[in-house]
Amino acid sequence: MTGAKRLTANVKAAGCAAKLSPKLLDRVLASIPRWPDENVLIGFDTADDAGVYKLTAEIAMVQTVDFFPPIVDDPFTFGGIAAANALSDVYAMGGRAVSSLSIVAFPAKGDMEDLEEILKGGAEKMREAGCSILGGHSIADDEIKFGYAVTGLVHPERIKTNAGARAGDALVFTKRIGTGVISTALKRGIAGEQHVAASVEQMLTLNRRACEEMLRFDVHGCTDVTGFGLIGHARELAVASGVTLEITVDRVQFLPGAVDYARRGALAGGLRNNREFASCAVEIAREIPAEIEDLFYDPQTSGGLLIALPERDAAELERALAGACRIGRVLERGLKPIRLI
Repeated sequence: MTGAKRLTANVKAAGCAAKLSPKLLDRVLASIPRWPDENVLIGFDTADDAGVYKLTAEIAMVQTVDFFPPIVDDPFTFGGIAAANALSDVYAMGGRAVSSLSIVAFPAKGDMEDLEEILKGGAEKMREAGCSILGGHSIADDEIKFGYAVTGLVHPERIKTNAGARAGDALVFTKRIGTGVISTALKRGIAGEQHVAASVEQMLTLNRRACEEMLRFDVHGCTDVTGFGLIGHARELAVASGVTLEITVDRVQFLPGAVDYARRGALAGGLRNNREFASCAVEIAREIPAEIEDLFYDPQTSGGLLIALPERDAAELERALAGACRIGRVLERGLKPIRLI
């Protein structure tokens, strides 16, 4: 990677994008007024990945927004990761991304070549997704931030939400976890190049194909695993669906180097926030090494889709999609929303 320590050196929060505490967000959102609109199919009063607004009997609009500080040093790569991450919420809803608006915060006296490369990297990833860039907005900020507001389309009767998982379903996850600890290790100067490269490759991989493949099956529930980590997003799926997700610890796959960096304490601040918020929802049925448990709360960037679908379809989805892995099953609601075995 080029430009070592150029972008991440001034990031205030180590590791991946630091999100606000889920507890604080829940408290604030609960105070926001709502008003009825029969065309709002999914709004901010649920924990779904994106909002959905019905336009016609056959077309609904999916809307989402995401932006964050650099998590890698190469500006072109950072732009591409930010785009892939922003697109992910549309795919998690079963939608097709069609247009986007860029969001840029950049130092007034910053290197404009870096900004140009960030925008080019994002544009290239949007081109790959078939998603047009219509414009955007920029402000002067001492800390670089970049991302997109993305609009997609989906049939109103084919929306994939986090509220449909059913007891008896299998749980399939489409990527490995560990991007947060690897990004933190990079900022601390202890990450191996091959580990960073593997993490970057995964973050640049669109969830478009995963979405297309899952739509071949009778998917009951779906969410993408991003800033709140595997446990945080699994909790949302379980709570919304009124079920318990039983996750087999040994089935979850980690990025190369992630376990070692977690063992060495390269933990992002967001990981601690995620644990504080979601650990109360977890029943642990076996002894789990501390570094493995940490990774279950690790904030992900451009993470995979967590899909609940009939057991009979899970094996075929695994075969059709490289990297997809059955990590557990859906049970009737038990003691807690999440059960680790």
